[in-house]
Amino acid sequence: MGLQIGIVGLPNVGKSTLFNALTKSKGAQVANYPFCTIDPNVGIVEVPDHRLEELAKVVHPEKVLPAVVEFVDIAGLVKGAASGEGLGNKFLANIRECDAILHVVRVFEDKNIQHVDEVVDPKSDVEVIHTELILADLEGIQKRGHDLTRQARSNDKESMVKLDLVKKIEELLGQGKLVIDMGLTKEELELIKDLHLLTAKPILFAVNVAENQVASVKVDDLKAKLGLAPQAKLIPVSAKVEQELNELDAAEAQVFLDDLGLKESTINAMIREAYALLGLQTYFTAGVKEVRAWTIHNGWTAPKAAGVIHTDFEKGFIRAEICTWSDFVQLGGEAKCRDVGKLRSEGKEYVMKDGDVVHFLFSS
Repeated sequence: MGLQIGIVGLPNVGKSTLFNALTKSKGAQVANYPFCTIDPNVGIVEVPDHRLEELAKVVHPEKVLPAVVEFVDIAGLVKGAASGEGLGNKFLANIRECDAILHVVRVFEDKNIQHVDEVVDPKSDVEVIHTELILADLEGIQKRGHDLTRQARSNDKESMVKLDLVKKIEELLGQGKLVIDMGLTKEELELIKDLHLLTAKPILFAVNVAENQVASVKVDDLKAKLGLAPQAKLIPVSAKVEQELNELDAAEAQVFLDDLGLKESTINAMIREAYALLGLQTYFTAGVKEVRAWTIHNGWTAPKAAGVIHTDFEKGFIRAEICTWSDFVQLGGEAKCRDVGKLRSEGKEYVMKDGDVVHFLFSS
């Protein structure tokens, strides 16, 4: 679906190291100085999903295709970015093009890795990034407010409604609030969609902790340390651990994870959280040619979901034959699900559920 998550944070917090671990590459330059990443690196990342493997065991397909998410490694922001410090304007433009933000925050201490402010203060770091995003949004929304004021003078009703909303947002931004935390309705968010506000994007915090803390650190403790609200989305990660895992084969990696007290790579949990952050879910098609995970938005109906495969599927939609992935696996395939009444026929109004295994019927 071409959805992107931008990785942001101050310089030297572990963004590029995490990006390399995410993409299982060494594509992003890692250096102990600010602005070592000048152009954003883009990586296609598979969404870990054990259900794909289980489905594949049943049908033995020629290939297995997972869901994917795009991550963009954006160079480190610094205080003053909104006014052009560092390479601020360019970096902020890169973020604006993304659908969500993965905010990497450093809490580990390491005298060999300099901090841009010479001291590790996670709460202050979060405030710096938020301030720069807010300042950038304020500048944009003030410019738009001038245009809307002129349009409202001609009694354009839509402009008048939008102007009132823009003024409300401007006031709250001035109080240091992010648009995502303002409690705006779906209708209000849709009305300002064309403003492409940075602080309206959903945020997942990836908190880069020390290697010996990653298995035991408490999420609530990290939220308090960063000054975040209880509802904030946060994942503890260790860029150092992920970097080391990248150098090991599967058996060695599992031993390493066991030694650390981890069930899996923290990157896997981070990818799944980022996927959910975008309001996405997965349905599956399963046949001898391929078992595939398809990405759709929560709340999509069956015809719209079919359109992800091909627009003809949506246009000519007749019905969808659906069973749950667990029934498919436990019973041994679509035919067995049909025999015991676990395969159901759904029409145009059906709202897809995460984990549905689907066979679409359509007219050409």
